[in-house]
Amino acid sequence: MSSIADPIAGSPVADAKTGAKAEAEVKAKAVAAAPAISLPATGERELRLDLFRGLALWLIFIDHLPTNLLTWLTIRNYGFSDATEIFIFISGYTAAFVYGRAMLEGGFVIATARILRRVWQIYVAHVFLFTIFLAEISYVATSFENPLYTEEMGIMDFLKQPDVTIVQALLLRFRPVNMDVLPLYIVLMLFLPLILWLMKWKPDVTLGLSVLLYALTWQFDLYLSAYPNGFWAFNPFAWQLLFVFGAWCALGGARRMSRILSSNITMWICIVYLVAAFFVTLTWYVPQLGHIMPKVIEQWMYPINKTDLDVLRFAHFLALAALTVRFLPRDWPGLKSPWLRPLILCGQHSLEIFCLGVFLAFAGHFVLAEVSGGAALHALISVCGILIMCGMAWIISWYKHSADKGASKKGAGGNADLAGGGA
Repeated sequence: MSSIADPIAGSPVADAKTGAKAEAEVKAKAVAAAPAISLPATGERELRLDLFRGLALWLIFIDHLPTNLLTWLTIRNYGFSDATEIFIFISGYTAAFVYGRAMLEGGFVIATARILRRVWQIYVAHVFLFTIFLAEISYVATSFENPLYTEEMGIMDFLKQPDVTIVQALLLRFRPVNMDVLPLYIVLMLFLPLILWLMKWKPDVTLGLSVLLYALTWQFDLYLSAYPNGFWAFNPFAWQLLFVFGAWCALGGARRMSRILSSNITMWICIVYLVAAFFVTLTWYVPQLGHIMPKVIEQWMYPINKTDLDVLRFAHFLALAALTVRFLPRDWPGLKSPWLRPLILCGQHSLEIFCLGVFLAFAGHFVLAEVSGGAALHALISVCGILIMCGMAWIISWYKHSADKGASKKGAGGNADLAGGGA
């Protein structure tokens, strides 16, 4: 007859071996069952993402205005990359964070359904923005009898053939000026289920395939055509690399790179590259410095293509991101500062604020074109636009957290970013 004392009555050495063997088997099973991707524990939002996404929205708005004093504060004047790289990278990061968790918990079908629903929401927002933007430009051009607005904003073809152009707009092939980012994001999100499925299998291989597609794009000149002629301002075949890289970082890649990012060698390589990019950019605005640049380097470097995400632009963004992660930790107290709250709110409601920024950019362009004013008026319009964006972000946040009690109960508060979920 056995008793509860029997399991501990055997040889200590034999028991130790048996226990070690069992523990090893458990660990092996756990490793085999663990998914290839990993996600941070659910908790507070990653405010650094919201901060820089909001900053990107402000910079995009300023860059869409005629050149003014604030324009010289945007990063495009001091290096190869600009706010677009920040925006697409963070979009890929947050999308993978939100829907990667859905895929791990609910499976491929559930995650795909959620992604497609969000794609539809962004598509409807794009069509709505297109309609309002078109009406805004047409009204201004007609009221002030200035057809140059329609030509400058790229809607002349719509006025000539509205029936054909509307169909092309619905197919994302016709877009007025400043409306290129959302179509790019829609296409990238359509392929997010495949990206996440591949990353669940082999994240590093998925990133490698993304790099391969990027290289093939440059080698064979892959692109999407636009209406009535030309091609997309942001080539999805190239810009997918930044989006996939953001997703890869969100699903464990950033953690695996932590030793590289914390290395002093990496830090100095990034600093040297950023300084070199600054001096190259300086020659664009100070022609007298052009002789400093060796002709061999000029022939190798130019043109620095934004449409196909030039390698130099991508490397410039990587250098900025590496230094940011190093010197701005997740628990930085400044993220709780009320001075940064407007930026963070804008980043948390990026879809609405981006659409508003496109509308405000043309309004500001119109005012500056019709009213003669100096640098002060330019700066005032830029500041007023940013204040309006901040005010709208605050109203949306207040509504979701206070007025919309149903959404709050469902936990939807603060999840109005482009990915459709918290980060």
